[in-house]
Amino acid sequence: MPPASSLQKAALASFTSITGASEKIAQRYLKNTNYRLNEAIDAYFQTNAGASAQSVEPRLAKMFDSLRNEAEDGKDSLGVSSSMSYIELLDVDMEGPSLWVALELLQVPSIGETTREGFVNGWKLTGAEPKIESQKQHIARLTESLTRDRDLLRRVYRYAFVAGKEGDQRSLTLDTAIVYWDGLFKKPGQVWVGRVAGIDWLNEWKTFLREKWTRSVSRDMWNQTLEFALKSIEDESLGFWSEDGAWPGVIDDFVAWYRHKSEMDVDA
Repeated sequence: MPPASSLQKAALASFTSITGASEKIAQRYLKNTNYRLNEAIDAYFQTNAGASAQSVEPRLAKMFDSLRNEAEDGKDSLGVSSSMSYIELLDVDMEGPSLWVALELLQVPSIGETTREGFVNGWKLTGAEPKIESQKQHIARLTESLTRDRDLLRRVYRYAFVAGKEGDQRSLTLDTAIVYWDGLFKKPGQVWVGRVAGIDWLNEWKTFLREKWTRSVSRDMWNQTLEFALKSIEDESLGFWSEDGAWPGVIDDFVAWYRHKSEMDVDA
């Protein structure tokens, strides 16, 4: 492990890069939190968000305009090409959780479309500087927080359904849902793997659905899958599940399928 001074210098550099604050201010917030970077940044933004919101809004609007292709995009929206170009600038994993973190922050109406309102309001609330490097680091920090911040995880996960469904459709196709689950339950975010025995629940879930499920994925099924995932990570015996519980039928069927499969594996 590097000496404390090196860690402190790294934290100082990260703090100033993400917040745009001076080194003197950065040192004050870092010292107050024992050089816990995330806590220091959160404290800074909570203290300064109200004061900086008005001044940063015109800069965010100007940044949004710089991302627009005037020949292709509307005045207040980025189309597919411009949206994807911006997302790539943020250095997100197009097949990982950071993509969904970015889309939730921007409140995109659909994948491949970004509105001026979502862009300005989303970034304004974070307090991050309207610069690509600062925004990139903020997205990376949020993505790493998914394993610790359950509220953030739920927000990002649930928004994936909203942004990911096509048009006025009320559900996701199974194939689409599986692609999204693969991206959401992936490092550095929260993986769907048992904490003790290491059961690969995501793989078991996908195998079951491909064998037994012939319907689309509703919003309720989507949302309840996350709740089941979080519990199964901690309790690989599935002792939390009961027939009298309020789980969707598909999860009841999965538990029965998995237990039968496990018994067959033992007998074999």
